[in-house]
Amino acid sequence: MANLDITFFVLLALAALCYVTNNNTVTFAILLLLLFKLTPLSAYFPMLSKYGMTVGIVILTAAVMVPLANGSMGIQEMLKSFVHWKSLLAVIVGIFVSWLGMRGVSLMSANPMIVNGLIVGTLIGVAFLKGIPVGPLIAAGMLSLVIGKS
Repeated sequence: MANLDITFFVLLALAALCYVTNNNTVTFAILLLLLFKLTPLSAYFPMLSKYGMTVGIVILTAAVMVPLANGSMGIQEMLKSFVHWKSLLAVIVGIFVSWLGMRGVSLMSANPMIVNGLIVGTLIGVAFLKGIPVGPLIAAGMLSLVIGKS
């Protein structure tokens, strides 16, 4: 059993704060980390640290592509994305946001301490501005435009 060190209590406090602010995704992630920390699963922290982001992005990408895979969005609908100006703008914004996400991953890898600020900022936005937790990658990408990649 892992020692109940200060990081346990910090994670527990963050989980409580996330729960209170209805940030269920981050709450679940923190509870998963606490499960790892308090069980023999802690041996997998290095693997989670190394591959977790990649696995998460693969799952997210698969979820976004479900309409194409299940046939609810056909080729015709996809091609219409290049005809109407709003849809074309959406394609451009999608490209920009994916580029921001790549910059965000680079920034967070180079500066892990930034992740804490992104989580706190997300919590404040959700709690006080009725925002939604859209994820730290894009926020980190936007931050990278201000402070640079590393």
